[in-house]
Amino acid sequence: MRIGLVLSPSFQAVCFGAVAAFDVANKQAGEKIYDVRAFSEDGGLVTSSAGMQVMTEPFDQAAFDTLIVAAGLDIPTSSPGLVRLLRAAARNARRVSSICLGSFVLGDAGLLNGRRATTHWRYAQEMQARFPGCNVDADKIFIADGQIWTSAGMSAGTDMVVGMIERDLGAERARSVAKGMVMYHSRPGGQSQHSVLLEVGTSEDRIQKALNYARQNLRESLTIEDLARAACLSPRQFTRLFRSATGTTPAKAVEALRLESAKLMLEQTRLPIEVVARETGFATRERMRQAFVRVHGEAPRTFRKEAGPLAML
Repeated sequence: MRIGLVLSPSFQAVCFGAVAAFDVANKQAGEKIYDVRAFSEDGGLVTSSAGMQVMTEPFDQAAFDTLIVAAGLDIPTSSPGLVRLLRAAARNARRVSSICLGSFVLGDAGLLNGRRATTHWRYAQEMQARFPGCNVDADKIFIADGQIWTSAGMSAGTDMVVGMIERDLGAERARSVAKGMVMYHSRPGGQSQHSVLLEVGTSEDRIQKALNYARQNLRESLTIEDLARAACLSPRQFTRLFRSATGTTPAKAVEALRLESAKLMLEQTRLPIEVVARETGFATRERMRQAFVRVHGEAPRTFRKEAGPLAML
């Protein structure tokens, strides 16, 4: 399979970590399944955002199985020539994809119209405004919508490539590749770009202690009294300080932690939904379903089906 990594000036070198997954797949298979090459509009040396120079081949209209467009730390300016070449190559490619802000190049080429796509969360609103025909989902690690694959920022490109390998060679090979790359786990595309503790994060040590306690004891009821005790405060003091430090209530923060943990279990295990509900403190399947529908707009069963989970390594 011919893989074309399309580089623009000031591209992020992290993209090579993503395509390294193809190399690992080749090594494990004992044959060259994937033929990965670097291209640019005119060929020659292309300099990364870190100053590293890479020799590239001229981007031609030869047949590609998969195209991966990499960009830099800023929204790229797509030249008319690159847009024209990308459109032409996309007519015959099985997959056309982007890492991080490379999604803007796909958008400039008109390849995101009528598609769901993602990008780095910081630029999702601008991407939606620039390409109104695209449904931008800022909360996904990567999205595969037919021929078009897009990933979020930085390391999410590696998750996307492992997802491609799963599609090509099966879940077992994808797990093996992820393990060979010493990835903690292979994250399904549906996983959020954010951690709840980052979203609710605070520099207030006492509140952080309570949040850590909650995350480590999700099976418990986690009352205000429990959390206040972990923070060494009275319930009244804790509630007031928590809202002041985080902008939300303890109950909402605990529910967000439960949902985050439940999503990971649904994506990464085949445990029955009833067990997931119990392990994450929802107690019953119905209570977890109600929380999922209210926050995510879909039931746990639907979420699991859409995530297409890879089992735990």
